[in-house]
Amino acid sequence: MNIKRSELAGTFFNASQLPADPHPKVLFFGRSNVGKSSLINALLERRLAKTSSMPGKTLSVNYYRVDGRLVFADLPGYGYARVSKGESVRVRKLIADFLARVENVKLAVMLIDSRHGFLPPDLETLAQIVEKNFPILTILTKSDKISFSQQRDLIAQFKNKFGLLAISFSIKSPAGKSEIWRRIKEAIKE
Repeated sequence: MNIKRSELAGTFFNASQLPADPHPKVLFFGRSNVGKSSLINALLERRLAKTSSMPGKTLSVNYYRVDGRLVFADLPGYGYARVSKGESVRVRKLIADFLARVENVKLAVMLIDSRHGFLPPDLETLAQIVEKNFPILTILTKSDKISFSQQRDLIAQFKNKFGLLAISFSIKSPAGKSEIWRRIKEAIKE
């Protein structure tokens, strides 16, 4: 996609800060250190989202405005054990409150580490997304760390077991990026 302008439009640490924003939204969900910020940066072709080798750094909902007409919402990562129990509860509440208030969601992008597949926290989040009836796209991150046949088997498993479309992605390769954009554009048109 030919992006002319993208920018950080807001950082929100609690529900009272969340804006009423009518723009179409693509939501990004995933465990801590699954690669949400890296994927967003790859899609936007800019280093807007902060990345870190230390998991659990995104503790807010971050809005990235794309060409003034679309919002990428980067939700906090979940499932990181070194975050305090109180902070973990706050993050889970922030996600739940966000899902209760967010408007005009066109697509929920769920990132899953291809080396591990769905873990219990992912299934909890998936249940929240399904409950909201959002269209879902699953991205298998770090796909360079598993074989092509393992990727193919995981994609088939996600489709057969969960009814989910999955796309392999690695920050080390542009493969998958154009397919992700194609799915985002299709979702926005619906």
